[in-house]
Amino acid sequence: MPHALSYAALSSRALISLSGEDWRDFLQGLITQDVETLQPGELRFGGLLTPQGRLLFDLFVVGRDDGCWLDVEGEHRAALTMRLTMYRLRAKVVIAADETPVAALFGQGAAPPGWIVDPRLAGLGWRGYGAASGDAAVVDEAVYETHRLALGVPGPADWGSEKTYPIEANFDLLNGIDFHKGCFVGQETTSRMKRRGQIKNRMLPLTFEGAPPAFDAELLLGDRRAGGMLSGQDGRAMALLRLDRIDGDLTADGKAVKVDRPKWLPL
Repeated sequence: MPHALSYAALSSRALISLSGEDWRDFLQGLITQDVETLQPGELRFGGLLTPQGRLLFDLFVVGRDDGCWLDVEGEHRAALTMRLTMYRLRAKVVIAADETPVAALFGQGAAPPGWIVDPRLAGLGWRGYGAASGDAAVVDEAVYETHRLALGVPGPADWGSEKTYPIEANFDLLNGIDFHKGCFVGQETTSRMKRRGQIKNRMLPLTFEGAPPAFDAELLLGDRRAGGMLSGQDGRAMALLRLDRIDGDLTADGKAVKVDRPKWLPL
């Protein structure tokens, strides 16, 4: 009988531990997500932006009894730790690396205890921190990335660092921005884009035959630029597209591509 759930160790992710009496107030003023109401065992998705409102680091905030974990890209953990230390000033916050492993569980069925529903999209499954795999089939992280891409959810390879506004990366549609929490770094630009409807570009999945066009390859609608290619694999990729140029015959590197808008993403 085939396994209904798959378990993938996310070796690309790493944890930062925040503790101390000021950790909540400290983090609340920095990131796009609310942490004042975060409870132990709860998981929220967000980001740390530049003062100009561009995305620096994505992160999940994991509530704990004595603080929180930040689930971040492993290659960016040191840089994010340095950035948080710079912001700390006199706040009573302890910032440290934590080596608890990060994993994802996805597929059909119920997760065993210790797993938390991915706050971005229920179809993504669950995230776990030192949680047991149970009876799930163990798969490579690449299999999980294929699952994410099939749902049309962009990832860190798509937004990079200091290149993209979080709304362009659909953070507002994936529960990554709390517009009612008050100030955070980059809040003015982010709120203005949402309030005024100035959303001209979004990340959308594309389908095509064969291998994906090159990363950053220009997307064309006829002879007009429609956007640029992002990460992908055979038959499917993400792209940053102008929303006024997604209907029609699109090409990238001479290859015909088609927008495959997921149901969760209204335009």
